[in-house]
Amino acid sequence: MLTKITLFFQFLNDGTASENEQEISLEIACAVLLCEVMRADGHFDPQEQAHISKILMTQFQLTPAEVAEIIDQAIKLSEHATDFYQFTSKINQHYSLEQRINMVCLLWQLAYADGELAAIEEHIIRKIADLLYLNHHEYIQAKLAAQQ
Repeated sequence: MLTKITLFFQFLNDGTASENEQEISLEIACAVLLCEVMRADGHFDPQEQAHISKILMTQFQLTPAEVAEIIDQAIKLSEHATDFYQFTSKINQHYSLEQRINMVCLLWQLAYADGELAAIEEHIIRKIADLLYLNHHEYIQAKLAAQQ
């Protein structure tokens, strides 16, 4: 436990990154939320990892090398995050309502990528949808769109 805490503070106090460099990009914010859903059930399914890569390449027109770097950063941030607010606030600043609904739809698609929906995945998507200021109807609309 003490080792985890020490590693966390070392991560925060890394002298190579200035405050400006620690600014979270929109791509990383989206990737972290996707990683949270992927990590939720405790299984790192290759189908889910491939699906995250595909989503990021499609949504942000990134190269496979850029996607791999973003996913690495997103997993590290996801492991050390205490909440979703820092990521959802970035998305709220830059995405319209339609884009936020689409983001939740992508989260649902990822949750279904391994063929089974865990209750914890559904719970996390609900929390993210609330932080993205989606009402229940929009949340269900995204879920139904992902199932099709």
